[in-house]
Amino acid sequence: MASHVVTDSSFEKDVIEASKEKPVLVDFWATWCPPCKMLSPLVEEIADEKASVMSLATVDTDENQEVSEQFGIMSIPTLILFKDGQPVKQLVGYMPKARLLSQIEKFL
Repeated sequence: MASHVVTDSSFEKDVIEASKEKPVLVDFWATWCPPCKMLSPLVEEIADEKASVMSLATVDTDENQEVSEQFGIMSIPTLILFKDGQPVKQLVGYMPKARLLSQIEKFL
C-alpha cells in the first residue's frame, strides 16, 4: 500500500474523518530533508505490515503550510498518529523501525 498524499484542502477528510474508521499515521516531511528520506521507507514498511489496522498519509510541509502550522510542526520528519479524529501520538526525528513501532502499537 502506497501512502496517501494529503494536502491542506484534503486533510480534514483524508486524515481527521478517516481516522474515525481506523488510525492514520501522518508523515510530515519535505523533499530537501535527509532524515525524512531515511524515515520514509521505514514508515512505508510499517504501513504495509499494519495495513489492516492503520493507514498512512504524507504531508509535504513546504506545500501544505496550513496543516503544518495547525499541528505545530517545527521540525521534520514529524509523525503524528490520529485516532478518532484526534492526534494521539507525535514523534519527531528519525528513529529505528522497532522504536517507531513500539511508540504507536498501543494506539492501533
